[in-house]
Amino acid sequence: MTQLFISAFITLFVVIDPPGCAPIYAGLTKGATSAQARAMAIRACVIAATILVVFAMFGEQLLGALHIELDSFRIAGGMMLFWIAFEMVFEKRTQRREERAEKVAATPEVEDVSVFPMAMPMLAGPGAIAAIMLLMNEANTTEQTLVVLGAMFSVLVLTMIALIAARPLIRLLGDRVEAVVTRLLGVLLAALAAQYVIDGLRGAFGV
Repeated sequence: MTQLFISAFITLFVVIDPPGCAPIYAGLTKGATSAQARAMAIRACVIAATILVVFAMFGEQLLGALHIELDSFRIAGGMMLFWIAFEMVFEKRTQRREERAEKVAATPEVEDVSVFPMAMPMLAGPGAIAAIMLLMNEANTTEQTLVVLGAMFSVLVLTMIALIAARPLIRLLGDRVEAVVTRLLGVLLAALAAQYVIDGLRGAFGV
């Protein structure tokens, strides 16, 4: 059981990548208050956990019923992430907030990123869905199933802590450094999105 937990934990930790998601989350929540960012981080992890549990228990039946292949998730998720990355690099999100602020003559409207893109496809993306489905296929008993789910929840708790801690760390760097980091992370997110699409196309065409 211990070996299964360690194996599942490492697999999901690498796929979900809390250290990699944290700075991207900090860039996506620029302009939000600490309370708003903390709430979105918690909500993103809860939604991601729900999605992964559903796919862990009913993933094969659900995809089969809808005639959807996992590679389709990779391609669609990559395209959506690329759009977010584009807005991060060219500060479209900041411009949109300023325009909304002028219209309502109040504080800038905070965009809720907890569902998209954080919960899906960044945390509970195609890779995480594939990993949890594979791990559940290897769990032959109820105890093993609970161990795999326990490893998943452990990774998501660490992810939530990483998301909450990311903004204070980025804030210490200052506005200029934060702007540079946001653009850099946008480029990295675009590369991640492209990789999702490439992986999806490779799987679809058997390359």
